[in-house]
Amino acid sequence: MAEPAGATAAAEESRRVTTVVLALFVAALGFRIPVLVVGPLLKDIQSDLGMSHAVAGLLSTIPVLCMAFLAPLGPVVAASIGPRVAVAACIVATGGFGLLRAFAPDALWVVVLTVGIGVGMGVVGPVFTQVVRTALPHRPTLGTGAYAMGYIVGSSAAAAVAVPLAAALGGWRGAFAALAIITLGALVGWLLLSPRDRHVRVAPRMPRLPFHSSGGWLLGVAFGLQSTLFYAAITWLPSIYIERGWSTGDAATLNAFFAALGILTTLTVPLLARWIRSRQRQLAMAAGFALIGSIGIAVGADGPPSAGSNALVAYASVFALNFGIGIFFPITLTLPVEVARSPAESSSLAALMLLVGYTLSAVAPVVLGTVRDATGSFVVAGWLVVGVAAVMLASTALLSPQRLGRRAQAPIVEA
Repeated sequence: MAEPAGATAAAEESRRVTTVVLALFVAALGFRIPVLVVGPLLKDIQSDLGMSHAVAGLLSTIPVLCMAFLAPLGPVVAASIGPRVAVAACIVATGGFGLLRAFAPDALWVVVLTVGIGVGMGVVGPVFTQVVRTALPHRPTLGTGAYAMGYIVGSSAAAAVAVPLAAALGGWRGAFAALAIITLGALVGWLLLSPRDRHVRVAPRMPRLPFHSSGGWLLGVAFGLQSTLFYAAITWLPSIYIERGWSTGDAATLNAFFAALGILTTLTVPLLARWIRSRQRQLAMAAGFALIGSIGIAVGADGPPSAGSNALVAYASVFALNFGIGIFFPITLTLPVEVARSPAESSSLAALMLLVGYTLSAVAPVVLGTVRDATGSFVVAGWLVVGVAAVMLASTALLSPQRLGRRAQAPIVEA
């Protein structure tokens, strides 16, 4: 008996959606690895290259700055060569310069090659947004969640295996090289799974960013505060606990725990949406958890994890911080897609959000490293992070439906 035409069409659509989701997930796997691999190996890198804490902070700050100032180029590149090829080019840049960085002879070249990595990371963000808005116009949260999950899984894996890889491959250079090759491997999956570009190429031109949009600016500030907490943690969390008496292995395990939690928290976002329908309340709850976690890290006692309740406080604090960040991140990534009326508008709004947000957060690793150099410990730097979390919580009071647009209040769970 012939299958009904409607059922066949539904099955085809389901396969298409699944393929696009897998493509976005695979492509995103490598775009946070070059930053996440730095934290666990930072002491080794500093020792080998003679880096100060301030200079070492550039290894995280440079990619974030690129994600800020190169975000407007994403729509230009996509218009010129198509979103599919644009994402592929970004994978090549991120993985290729990452591989070259593994063989850099000195600190200067490590910093210079990090700029090349940042180019790939910076351009791809708005391109992903455009792919979602074009290929999955009725499933924006699913598409955004796919590449957000790819970011998180890739970064979690990098944080977890960085130290073992370094031990097995002769140091931080071997770990950098191996993870860069894995990043390049995502290119195959993207090209096999990604949707073909539907539209004819148009003359590339810089998009008009919606600087007049108060909602866009608010999203940028909120995204930037969240991103500040994230990059501060992944850069300096191991160093903070090593300074308190933890071994390198114990600190790396804590950092891997922080990164891996992102998978769990991202998966809880749809469940959270069933419980709390308002985007504003979802973001406020997430910011509250981040504030609690940052306070716990700031007040942590000196001594190894075996001393008293040190390990319990550390892991509980890291859990709360990551739980807050992990919820805040995918929701803010989804909002430009939901608010916009077209793929071009969503890409431009996302570019503004990333420009503002990553500009704010880019300075965090260097500022915290500089404060550490000036004060001789991470105590003051830790309380600066608490201040950022407090401001993030306060900022959610401004993210009202009226400022962001009524569509932004739609539930996360999609039919």
